[in-house]
Amino acid sequence: MEAAVFILSLVDCCALIFLSVYFIITLSDLECDYINARACCSKLNKWVIPEMVGQCLTTMLMLVSMHWFIFVLNLPVAAWNIYRYAKVPMGNMGVFDPTEIHNRGQLKSHMKEAMIKLGYHLLCFFIYLYSMILALIND
Repeated sequence: MEAAVFILSLVDCCALIFLSVYFIITLSDLECDYINARACCSKLNKWVIPEMVGQCLTTMLMLVSMHWFIFVLNLPVAAWNIYRYAKVPMGNMGVFDPTEIHNRGQLKSHMKEAMIKLGYHLLCFFIYLYSMILALIND
């Protein structure tokens, strides 16, 4: 059972790493003017909810399987994703809004957030991999 939890978490983490890289590439395309703001934001907003669900799934898995350290490690990122989605102002297209993405350095902050999430997910990937190997050896 424990190995299955970490295998599922590892697969989920791979998907989240892919999404983080996708966010970085899309935001850098906007920064270099390869795509316009509307196309960029519509591409990114399509993946905000799946990212939030993936992060919350891993967090709940760790809670149910009673891996407290990993649960506490995942909780702030899951809470941040939920907070960010809940605080979208009325009238905006989503978390990424084409009318505001160039204002007040939002593009840089979105890029920094995507880089931090990529580093976080890479760290989690190796933690899940180690835990999975340990669980498989102990079974």
